[in-house]
Amino acid sequence: MAQIMENTRYEVKEVVYEFFAEECEVPVSEISDQTNIIKDLDGDSLMFLELIEIFKKKYSLDIELKTIGKYAVKHPVETIGQLIDMQMLIIEHENDILELD
Repeated sequence: MAQIMENTRYEVKEVVYEFFAEECEVPVSEISDQTNIIKDLDGDSLMFLELIEIFKKKYSLDIELKTIGKYAVKHPVETIGQLIDMQMLIIEHENDILELD
């Protein structure tokens, strides 16, 4: 499990915002925590998988995609803020994320 530092949330938010700005070809200034990934950005689940891979490398995470999938079924993500929250849980708990329920 990665250690959550004071600036980890800021780093995650920055990566997520920049990722969606680039992938969806919108200015970062048009993205907020309330932005709906599908309705506002035309995002998709493949983008979520790409982000997971980015964070797995950045924080040396050991988590299985099926674990994230099981968690996401019970806790669907619609907004950028929800995605950031889920990513923070993944970083902090990795495969133990399912034990949070």
